[in-house]
Amino acid sequence: MARILIIEDDDSIRTGLVDTLESKGHQVRAAARGREGLRCFAEEVPELVILDLMLPDLGGFEVCRQLKTPAHPDVPVIILTARGDELDRVRGLELGADDYVTKPFSLMELLARINAVLRRLQRHRSQPGELRELRFNTVHVDFLRHEATKAGKKLELTDQAFAVLRVFARHRGEVVSREQLLEEAWGAKELNTRTVDNHIVKIRKQIEDDPNAPRLLITVHGVGYKLAV
Repeated sequence: MARILIIEDDDSIRTGLVDTLESKGHQVRAAARGREGLRCFAEEVPELVILDLMLPDLGGFEVCRQLKTPAHPDVPVIILTARGDELDRVRGLELGADDYVTKPFSLMELLARINAVLRRLQRHRSQPGELRELRFNTVHVDFLRHEATKAGKKLELTDQAFAVLRVFARHRGEVVSREQLLEEAWGAKELNTRTVDNHIVKIRKQIEDDPNAPRLLITVHGVGYKLAV
C-alpha cells in the first residue's frame, strides 16, 4: 500500500477520497489548499499525489510545478480537473503530471488509474539501475540528480524532457512509437501525437549539434523515434 497526498478544496470530494483510499489500506494525508499541500509534501514525501487544479490560494498548475522538484522528480501526480479543454490537460502533463481525471469522475475509474500509476512506479523501483543514468555521444543524463550535460556543459531540460529520455533509457537502441511515448512519458495514450513531436524538437535543440539534421534522436518514418546509443 502507498502513502498518498490529496490536495482538494471540495470537502465532500476530499473526505470521500480519504475514506475510500484508507479503506483500501493506503496511508492518506489531505489538504484543502495548495500551500498546505506543499507543506504536507515537504513534511513527508508521499508516493503519489492527487491534485485538484482549481484551488483557491495557489493554482494547481503552480502546485504541480513546485511538486516536481529535482529532489523528488519521480513522485507521480494525478490531476483532478473540472476542465475538459485539451490544452489544460496538455499543460498539466507537460508540467510533469502522470495522469488526469476529469470531474465528475467515478471512484472506480480513479482507483484504476491510481493502481496503474503505482504499478509503473513499482516497476521503476524494481529496476533501479535502468533509470540511474543515460550516456550517449557526449551527452550525460543523470536521472538521480535530475541533471544533464553535453560535453560537460549543462543542458536546460524540462521535467517532461527527462521523462521522455527515461523512456529511451528503458528501451535502449529500440524504436519507440509515439503512442508508446505518450503512454510511458505522459501516462495518456489519448493525447495528440503532435505533443510528442513538439517535445522531440525541443530535446533535439539541446542534444544535437545540428537539430535540423539529427544524428542522435532519429526519426524512423512511419514508426516513431530511436535514440542512437
